[in-house]
Amino acid sequence: MVRKKLNRKELALGVLASLMIILILTFYLWHITENVRLGYDIGRGENKLQALQKEIKKLETKKAALLSLDRVEKKAREEMKLADPREDQIIYEDSYSRRMP
Repeated sequence: MVRKKLNRKELALGVLASLMIILILTFYLWHITENVRLGYDIGRGENKLQALQKEIKKLETKKAALLSLDRVEKKAREEMKLADPREDQIIYEDSYSRRMP
């Protein structure tokens, strides 16, 4: 079998084609791994978002419990020693008599 000797131009073209194929495959693998990494990042972000939403609901429930009128009134009466106003301390105002001309 006779083997044809390659000249420099054909050899350079073969090396260039091989490098292009390697470059394209490398880029493709990088692209796939980047997509997988971003998918994991998105999943972690969604899990963190769900945890924060649960925490917000817990805090809103706690806020509502702390601001309930019964609790506030109990604290005012027991800790601050406040009482209902006497009848002579209440001032009634007629809102209809203060109309602007």
